[in-house]
Amino acid sequence: MNRIKNKAAIRLGIFSVLALLLIGIAVCGSLLAPYDPLASDYTASLSPPDDLHLFGTDKLGRDILSRILCGAGSSFFLTFVMVVLVTVIGTLVGLAAGYKGGMTDGLLMRLMDILLAFPGSVFAIAVTGIIGAGILNTVAALALVWWTKYARLVRSMTISLKDRDFVWQARYGGASEIKILLCYILPEVMPQVITMAAMDIGNMMISLAGLSFLGLASQPPAPEWGYMLYESRQYMQTAPWMMIFPGLALLVTVMVFNLLGDSVRDFLDPKNGME
Repeated sequence: MNRIKNKAAIRLGIFSVLALLLIGIAVCGSLLAPYDPLASDYTASLSPPDDLHLFGTDKLGRDILSRILCGAGSSFFLTFVMVVLVTVIGTLVGLAAGYKGGMTDGLLMRLMDILLAFPGSVFAIAVTGIIGAGILNTVAALALVWWTKYARLVRSMTISLKDRDFVWQARYGGASEIKILLCYILPEVMPQVITMAAMDIGNMMISLAGLSFLGLASQPPAPEWGYMLYESRQYMQTAPWMMIFPGLALLVTVMVFNLLGDSVRDFLDPKNGME
């Protein structure tokens, strides 16, 4: 078991470093970009990769490398905002439903059943269509879909924890319900919540990029990866680099964070590493 734990710790360290490197690039993207990502140069329109433009240019002559570097910041920021949002909402709802039970649990569970009755992407597209396209509306639409899985996880764990001895001792000691939830139950469920959040970062980034690809999230001239793929569709044969490099950036980022999520899971629960 110790050997498995050590291997999990090594993998966690490696992918944590890679994730931090990607985050650092995203934060410093505007400083690393060789050109203004919004500056057009029609004389260099659809230029293939060369010494001046390592990743080539798009239809407006904008440097693709610069747009990828600057777009990383918005892609990462929006993904982390969404992760925090759904984690907080789902955890609070799950704690309330699992601890209170009764009508509160019933109402919240029916709400979750309604939201889960629709495929996540279809529901997000429908909500975005109703409230309008835009990056903030897209984040809100995806958050409406994603929080339910966190709520279900926390609810089931809260139900199993609320009758434990340490919780009863806190009740007999006069602790309020809020204190019991925040100081006794929440610390017990957070490792699982953190694991789920780490594993969902890549999935949320893909979902956000998917809606941007459909033209429902970022709007021009924003340098966002999903929208860059959307813009490159009609140039797949004549200028494939417009799609290849943003796609590779998204692929590498999602792979790193998915592997980081797996490493977090194996480190917190070494039994998974035995499978």
